[in-house]
Amino acid sequence: MSKLEPVNITPGVYWVGVIDWNLRDFHGYETPKGGTYNAYLVVDEKIALIDTVKAPFADEMIRKIKQIVDPSKIDYVISNHVEMDHSGSLPAILEHAPNATLVTSSKGQSGLSSHYEESGCKNWNYQVVKTGDTVDLGKKTLMFIEATMLHWPDSMQTYLIEDGILFSNDSFGQHVATSKRFDDEVDDVMEDAAIYYANILMPFGGQVLKYIEKLRGLDIDIKMIAPSHGVIWRNGFEQIIQEYAKWASGKNRSKVLMIYDTMWGSTEKMAMEIAEAVRSKDVEVRLRHLRKNDWSMIIKELMDASVVAIGSPTMNNGMFFTIAGFITYIKGLRPKDKNFFLFGSYGWGGGAVKAMEKEMESARFVLAEESLQVKFRPYEDDLEKCREIGYRLAELAKKNANT
Repeated sequence: MSKLEPVNITPGVYWVGVIDWNLRDFHGYETPKGGTYNAYLVVDEKIALIDTVKAPFADEMIRKIKQIVDPSKIDYVISNHVEMDHSGSLPAILEHAPNATLVTSSKGQSGLSSHYEESGCKNWNYQVVKTGDTVDLGKKTLMFIEATMLHWPDSMQTYLIEDGILFSNDSFGQHVATSKRFDDEVDDVMEDAAIYYANILMPFGGQVLKYIEKLRGLDIDIKMIAPSHGVIWRNGFEQIIQEYAKWASGKNRSKVLMIYDTMWGSTEKMAMEIAEAVRSKDVEVRLRHLRKNDWSMIIKELMDASVVAIGSPTMNNGMFFTIAGFITYIKGLRPKDKNFFLFGSYGWGGGAVKAMEKEMESARFVLAEESLQVKFRPYEDDLEKCREIGYRLAELAKKNANT
């Protein structure tokens, strides 16, 4: 059996997580770079394990722990989050450490008790904590910070006071599989963090801003941020907090994002014509075909666009299936301060544009222009209308930019 090495972060603090090289989908969000499930071991007079890993990787985590300590010596297991990519290995580790105290939030206890009813959770030794509560390990002290709705009701974070390490749970993460463990060792880490934020935390911008204010109010000295996914921030921890504040505030650039699908090219011709008109007005435009681009990256691009245009052909008197799925996706993410424009084409029967309008209005998205649709294919009169729309969208993008 090969030896699985933990990573020493600071004296007495170890990464004992796992790398999921083959992860390509994280509850519907594309992860082409893979991912990690991070767990951390703090060794002092008492020993604490902060979070666990997804259940299929339990043995790998436990083998890493055994390189450092006997798992039966673990005094505390900290559960920052109930979701199964964090808590999936709790039953396994608590079999190895039956005397450990399980530290979690009140909603964490409720969630764990519900999910692991068949795993003996009624016999687990819970300690419920709230913001400011601490656990003394000897020379090191853990303090807990409730992070409600970042991104579940039970979410909390753990701060190692003496080392200044914030174990930030699902905040500040990235989905990327890498053998490197720190932000200054990898490329594109801020880009990966932006994709992660856009697809997971975008709906909770208000809570993110309140959380950042809470951090400032606690007046803690953060020297490192260790999230549950991706690499550890030891160089860019101040910048990632600033970026979260910007993203949560809904800052938009002078940019038009064109999102579309097409069956026989008519909707694509409309998209191209609108995009070219936008470009001619010196406004940034991005054109994204839904079946040829990574949706998670499109969502990241949507985050700072002031205008979003969505185009669909008609299929069975309704939206094309990719457009329907994408609109459902963005309805859940609830992007802030966007102006939307809808367009499309049809043959023997219309319906795509009307169906899109209904969905967008139900989500209370702002439709900035009257929708445009053409029958069969766009001729010169139709293309002229597309150009006029593009000019107006460019001016709207300039007007609504707030960065």
